[in-house]
Amino acid sequence: MKILVRAPNWVGDAVMAIPALEAIRRARADEEIVVLARPAVAELFSGQPFADRILLYDFRGRHAGWLGREKLVADLRKENFDVAVLLQNAFEAAWLAWRAGIPERIGYARDARGPLLTKAIRVPQEGEIPKHEAHYYLELLRRAGWCESSEVIPPISLVVTDAARAAAESALRNAGARENSRRIAIAPGASYGAAKCWPPERFAQLADRLISESGADVIFFGPPGEKEIAARIRSNMKSRAIVLVGETSMRDLAALFSSCSLFIGNDSGAMHVAAAAGLPVIGIFGPTDPDGTAPAAEHFTLLREGVSCSPCFLRRCPVDHRCMERISVDSVFAAATQPKNSRNKFSVRGAKNV
Repeated sequence: MKILVRAPNWVGDAVMAIPALEAIRRARADEEIVVLARPAVAELFSGQPFADRILLYDFRGRHAGWLGREKLVADLRKENFDVAVLLQNAFEAAWLAWRAGIPERIGYARDARGPLLTKAIRVPQEGEIPKHEAHYYLELLRRAGWCESSEVIPPISLVVTDAARAAAESALRNAGARENSRRIAIAPGASYGAAKCWPPERFAQLADRLISESGADVIFFGPPGEKEIAARIRSNMKSRAIVLVGETSMRDLAALFSSCSLFIGNDSGAMHVAAAAGLPVIGIFGPTDPDGTAPAAEHFTLLREGVSCSPCFLRRCPVDHRCMERISVDSVFAAATQPKNSRNKFSVRGAKNV
């Protein structure tokens, strides 16, 4: 049997889908499992043990537009898949699998795609399963008969090879990181929207304090689209930080994080990659719900203000951004300098208001 798995598009969602991918591997250990993913997720998943191969959905290049999707359909048809498991929710995922002639198509019956599925799974109602998104993906498999139910999600991890770790260490050293320093990775952006972002000026103040008061090497990470945020932070800093925003690939990100000591950032894909790389993580949450999207990791500290309008899940705040504005530099600095937020020491998992 040959299985196609359509991965979620967003990096954070894709990381939270890893338990489901691992469950597919356990259930179909002797079958070929191929993951179809957009570029960032394809890079992240490259070389991971839950997939035999990664197929690239180049939605801005070869597979862009109607003709591009027809090329993707042709590529999928040549593969002669027996089953498609659609972890992505969109109508398009089911349409592509249907057009590719994949005989069995499993997915949630949502986004008007039920008629295109051979096994249309009812979407869980509120309260039927735990809120964390990892349970949502696993429940699809449970209802399809591919795995048993579980109330506990084990820590999600990405495999980082020794070679990748050595290359990452060399890259950080070349960028100016010291060999024996405490390295703090900061990702100040979030692709979903500005409402999820702690103010850049506060990241600048935090970085200055981490450098001057705790002697840390502060390293900023992010995609090319966040260079403006990085420049704004740098212009507000008095100390020198290492800025790698726009200079690292998603393929290398987990290894780079694994060579750091702590991650601080908003609710973002980078936060999930850092946690999956084994890094202690401080997550700054505002308009989103940590019960649904906090990292499934042992070393996680949540910083969140319990304002009445949160979670709102809006991309931009229509009022005063109070959920983020009320989180002080002092509170994040205190969390970052607590002994528990060091590698190999236990850290808080779950909600914590600071």
